[in-house]
Amino acid sequence: MSRLPRTPQQLTASRRSVLGLGAAGAGALALAACGGPSVGGGSGGSDEGGEESDFSSIEPATEISFWTSHPGGSKDIEAELIAAFTEETGITVNHVTAGSNYEEIAQRFQTAQAAQDELPAVVVLSDVWWFRYFINGNIAPLDPMIEQLGIDVADYRDSLVADYQYDGKQWALPYGRSTPLFYYNKDHFAAAGLPDRAPETWEEFEEWAPKLTQGDVAYMYPDLAGYAGWTLQNVLWGRGTSWSEEWDLSPLTSPETIEAFQWIQDSVYSNGWAQVSSGESADTFAAGVCSATIASTGSLVGVLEASSFEVGVGFLPAGPVEGPVCPTGGAGLGVPASITPEEQLAGAMLIEFMGRPESTVAFSGATGYMPIRKSADITELLESTPQIQTAIDQLEVTRTQDYARVFLPGADQEMADSVGTMLTAEGDVEQALTALQATLQGIYDSQIEPNLPG
Repeated sequence: MSRLPRTPQQLTASRRSVLGLGAAGAGALALAACGGPSVGGGSGGSDEGGEESDFSSIEPATEISFWTSHPGGSKDIEAELIAAFTEETGITVNHVTAGSNYEEIAQRFQTAQAAQDELPAVVVLSDVWWFRYFINGNIAPLDPMIEQLGIDVADYRDSLVADYQYDGKQWALPYGRSTPLFYYNKDHFAAAGLPDRAPETWEEFEEWAPKLTQGDVAYMYPDLAGYAGWTLQNVLWGRGTSWSEEWDLSPLTSPETIEAFQWIQDSVYSNGWAQVSSGESADTFAAGVCSATIASTGSLVGVLEASSFEVGVGFLPAGPVEGPVCPTGGAGLGVPASITPEEQLAGAMLIEFMGRPESTVAFSGATGYMPIRKSADITELLESTPQIQTAIDQLEVTRTQDYARVFLPGADQEMADSVGTMLTAEGDVEQALTALQATLQGIYDSQIEPNLPG
């Protein structure tokens, strides 16, 4: 499951608390487990009436609610943008903290659907949660609202907007969007006589790792419960494989995938240049415990402010078959299907406002998430945080995520558990992947295939 990056105030973990494998890693996985919304019985992504509304004669509601978990510690900047929206439109927005992370907001949204309680007009939807709402018919297609408001979808960064497209429709628009970045400690790299840059390939970093002796470990894998399924797509894609090919799960047990995870396991055990963080890898890195890690772009501002050393960032390393290659991540904004057309239109107006070029620059400057619009003027943003340019440049090598990770309910946690078996208990790689494939196939067969439209 995806989790929010820490604010600077939260990046205070001690060297002892951020290290650990075995029991500590297993505990983190158990605590992070969550069931999430069930799937089934929905209308296959259509709204309740089965017809898309004609918004040409509809007046927007004058009061709506916005449910958010304030991605990247964004509560204050959200409030500023909402105040400007109200001043421009006259629409009052109830700014609701609907959860402290993506999982909590998803649970609240699901509970409100089941109880038919009052729903928001706009809700934050993470990359691994929105599809189950599409399957259940809980979110409305934005296409007629986009047309009515004249939203220039082509000006959104292509790979980010494509993440919310399915069945020929747009189900959300980008909001707090990120990619993973390779973070490195410039002081450690200099002391080791290494170039002041991220490694171009994993093979290159494997050669560098023995020289990095300033921290407790050369490289720290992100904590399994938070980022295993997300960031390890880079390693899999770079080796010519993946978690899945659309709904086909056979890549999970291909020789390429088994080889990829054997390499990952060896980096921790037989080669010993890597460990797995027992908490947020951004915390681990900022504490100086490791020389390098992969963490969200959304952690960038917090890491820069919390670190006592100079931070370098770069593209994710390439693999032996393909690369550089990188997944996208983060959250978008969607509109519930069962609210009134008046509320839907007002909600879409708020989404349009939050996604304006000037709004996204302000949001990025406060959080570290990347500007989501191509036309955004990021000159001042880059003056204060030039590292954001790396994240923007890396968009050129991003691809949409594997269906298995983002579209199968609970799959992200199953992936974390499976990777934990391999990395915290040194379990057999092929056996772990075979079991994972069987589990994910069961999820698809029971929860997805019977509910797909058409």
